[in-house]
Amino acid sequence: MDYIYIGEIVNTHGIKGEVRLLSDFEYKKEAFVVGKKIYIGKNKEEVVIKTHRVHKEYNMFTFEGIEDINDVIIYKGEKAYMKREDISVEGYFKEDVIGLTAYDKDTPIGIVTFIMKSKAHDILVITDHDKKHLVPYIPEFIENIDLNHKRINIHVMEGLLNEN
Repeated sequence: MDYIYIGEIVNTHGIKGEVRLLSDFEYKKEAFVVGKKIYIGKNKEEVVIKTHRVHKEYNMFTFEGIEDINDVIIYKGEKAYMKREDISVEGYFKEDVIGLTAYDKDTPIGIVTFIMKSKAHDILVITDHDKKHLVPYIPEFIENIDLNHKRINIHVMEGLLNEN
C-alpha cells in the first residue's frame, strides 16, 4: 500500500483539538476534504478529517472523535500521509519519479532517489554509485517521464551533471 507524504503537523491550535499542518502538497483541493483519511506518524495512525480550513500558510484540521488539545498534542512534529488510492488525480504524483532510472538519451545517469525542495523549484537528486547529480525538476530539463518503463529522460547540458 503506497502512502503519499502530505506535510508535517507543526503545532496544535486552540483547545478543541485543531492541528496546524505545514504542507506544499500540490493536490490539496482533492485531498484535504471532509471525510478523507489521514495517516499520522511512523505507525500511520488513521484519523478522519472532520473540518479543514486554511489559515496563513497552514492547513488547519480537526479529526472525527477528537475534541481536545490533549488528544492531538501527541501529533505535534509528526509527518502526515494519505493513501495514494484515496486521492484521484489526473496524471501522476511528482513523488512517482523517485526510483526511476534517469537517462541522457540512451545513456543511464543514475536513479532518482529524492526530490529536494527549493524556493524556485524542486530539484531531482539522481544517484549513480557514489555520485549525486542535482537536476532542476522543470520542463527545460525533463524531456519525458515513462512510469511504465520506470524511465525519465533528462535534457543534459554542459555542466549539469557532477563529473567529480
